[in-house]
Amino acid sequence: MDFLKILNMIEERDPEMSDRLNSRRKALRDFADLGKKLTMAAVPLAMGSMFQKAYGQSTTSVVDVLNYALTLEYLEYRFYEKALASAGLIPAGAPTAAITTIMNHEKAHVNFLKTAITGAGGTPVVEPKFDFSGGQGTGTGPFATAFTNYQLFLAVAQSLEDTGVRAYKGQAPNLVQQNAVLTAALNIHSVEARHAAHIRMMRKANGASVKPWITGKDSGIDNAVVQPIYNGEENTTQAGVDVKTLGSFSANAVTEAFDEPLTKEQVLAVATLFIAS
Repeated sequence: MDFLKILNMIEERDPEMSDRLNSRRKALRDFADLGKKLTMAAVPLAMGSMFQKAYGQSTTSVVDVLNYALTLEYLEYRFYEKALASAGLIPAGAPTAAITTIMNHEKAHVNFLKTAITGAGGTPVVEPKFDFSGGQGTGTGPFATAFTNYQLFLAVAQSLEDTGVRAYKGQAPNLVQQNAVLTAALNIHSVEARHAAHIRMMRKANGASVKPWITGKDSGIDNAVVQPIYNGEENTTQAGVDVKTLGSFSANAVTEAFDEPLTKEQVLAVATLFIAS
């Protein structure tokens, strides 16, 4: 997530963001330098100040985007929090340690966004009620047993992490003219990708037929609900070139070497499954 998603979504809402920030490159450089000096607690306030400088009094759309990102972060954080509170779900030792680490990352994102929204002059959105069954409030969705079935829990976690990685990638083109922002975005994206790979390896250690990367559009999850998250990953053409023709590469090998983006609409379709109200 995160800082990258925030910036990507701002780019979606405000196509002129590049111009605004290009004219304020010094402010961005100052922000980057400041981030090296500030404590983590102070960085969100500094980010809010940056938005105010970049957008002057027009912060409403920025706050809207930040609040949307906050909603997604609430979802991820609460999912892992509930899993860790579910007695007997996650094995003690390394599995519990890994999920705890990921949960803490999501909690840090939540706290960061709430503070950044306040710093930008907005009000953090009220946390939604979630339905982790994926039933949009019915409690009887396809993942209803995710907190009693460890294998299913890991499968849902994989789906959420893979969605996050592809969502970020979908907005990356909007940052190509923002060197400082793109650098920060890539720093965050690599961590998100590591989360996804780690969850996949946890599944593999528990018998799932899955790799650290995505092959074709195979989810490795026996549930059609998650398939939209993986559709499009079977693409073998990059920049107009069919990579299969560049050597003795199979289609599967090529798809494993390249990830594909998800649109904002595709991401929303996934997220709304878990929102009750």
